[in-house]
Amino acid sequence: MPYVTYALITANVLAFFSHWPLLVSDAELQRVYVEYAMFPVLIVHGEHLYTLFTSMFMHGSFMHIAGNMLFLYIFGDNMEEQFGRGRYLLFYLASGLVAAVFQIAAEPFSSVPMVGASGAIAGVMGGYLLLFPKARVDILLILIIIWRVVTVPAWLMLGLWFAFQLFGGLGTPTDEGGVAYWAHIGGFVAGIALTWPLWRRKGGRRFWDRQIGLRSIQRDYTWHRTQVPRVRRR
Repeated sequence: MPYVTYALITANVLAFFSHWPLLVSDAELQRVYVEYAMFPVLIVHGEHLYTLFTSMFMHGSFMHIAGNMLFLYIFGDNMEEQFGRGRYLLFYLASGLVAAVFQIAAEPFSSVPMVGASGAIAGVMGGYLLLFPKARVDILLILIIIWRVVTVPAWLMLGLWFAFQLFGGLGTPTDEGGVAYWAHIGGFVAGIALTWPLWRRKGGRRFWDRQIGLRSIQRDYTWHRTQVPRVRRR
């Protein structure tokens, strides 16, 4: 049972609904953001350092938190199982911290607030890519009126996601607000780096091979009706 993943989802949801009624008032929302969101310019000047953590549990809209929590739900449980609960929590928070540092480095004097768990979740996704590159991920494709679920390898889905973040980070001015691409990039890279020692301890490439072997065993041991004929007792 991925208790830490569920606890993180619960904490994010509770934090969102605690300030959700204030989203309709610009003045109240600004007050909450000034207190808990992460402003790079303040961090550079050594102020509100605690917002490096509190900003991970704030979200700007319902779709924002819904998307983040969906990704955390999908990838978090396997990462928690591999790390163990305590180390997984530290891994999650460290990924979020590195993500914030990347965003600050990209625009250190920006007064645009950063909120959201996506930097930490990007770390979970980066670690997942290293540990489970050949896992199968279902993706919903929407082509105008055609909706179809396509199953692709994790390395393809996560690799494309990271490529989009790089493209967005290099092509979008950081002081315009919107998506914190460099936080995503930083979190993803941090996730891979922090997972690397665990992957090495588990055998590196041999860990990937064992995953393939386990899937083969599961297929070989599926239940089949026996071909031995029945013999009736007299």
